[in-house]
Amino acid sequence: MSTTLHDSTKTLSLNTGAQIPQVGLGTWQSKDNDAYKSVLAALKAGYKHIDTAAIYRNEDQVGQAIKDSGVPREEIFVTTKLWSTQHHEPAKALDESLQRLGLDYVDLYLIHWPARLDTNYIKDGDILSVPTKADGSRAVDVTNWNFIKTWELMQELPKTGKTKAIGVSNFSINNLKDLLASPGNKLTPAANQVEIHPLLPQNELINFCKSKKIMIEAYSPLGSTDAPLLKEPTILKIAKKNNVQPGHVVISWHAQRGYVVLPKSVNPDRIETNRKIFTLSNEDFEAINNISKEKGEKRVVNPNWSPFEAFK
Repeated sequence: MSTTLHDSTKTLSLNTGAQIPQVGLGTWQSKDNDAYKSVLAALKAGYKHIDTAAIYRNEDQVGQAIKDSGVPREEIFVTTKLWSTQHHEPAKALDESLQRLGLDYVDLYLIHWPARLDTNYIKDGDILSVPTKADGSRAVDVTNWNFIKTWELMQELPKTGKTKAIGVSNFSINNLKDLLASPGNKLTPAANQVEIHPLLPQNELINFCKSKKIMIEAYSPLGSTDAPLLKEPTILKIAKKNNVQPGHVVISWHAQRGYVVLPKSVNPDRIETNRKIFTLSNEDFEAINNISKEKGEKRVVNPNWSPFEAFK
């Protein structure tokens, strides 16, 4: 049977009223000049949503590609993220990100992780790094700071016009509950960007965020490095049945669940492919839902933030 694929042009509504394109390009682990080439290829293929972060060290490439694409800035939804060494100074960090991007504003600015890294352990003044202690563990600061304080500072940023919206990333339900219940909280995060794929469906977190009008964004939607889900037997079977590629199946599953999905690729053909989706039958959709039940859940991105428990 042959299935009709179409370019994903759907947008979803943030709690600010802004529209966010449902399928965007992720740029994590895009090294050397890959980020520039992938963003340029994506914008030429019709993408209108680019996701980067200070710690990716490619904001300059992303910004240059946006400039060189010829696509008007106001037509592109751009997200970047506050790194964990700068939780105490998000306004300064945002200014530095905008300088690297060569942009006047971003559409969404996220707290990248709920844990703060201790700047006393930074080496060579490299603020965009992961400072470690003598034993090699991450220098996590849980005594002098917490993400509630970061959020209170983040809340001031939309007023500056330098970001249209603010949100979080890698926040658990418990972390979100703490943030929303904090006395200084005035703004509900516009988004929570987390790892989601058929081996980590995150149903409970998705439902919680939906109830609070927080947009879920899925990173590592194909299972992260080397896209292991594209070799998953259930996915291959559905792809063959529908005469599409495995990537089409997985991205379509995400899109059908109703949140933002951020596939990352540096291959121009794959970038174009990742934007093409179709409607899965109920049977195929449920078969993908069952993968994690049969095989067990698997989190790929799980750095050690001890003593802070990121996913508690």
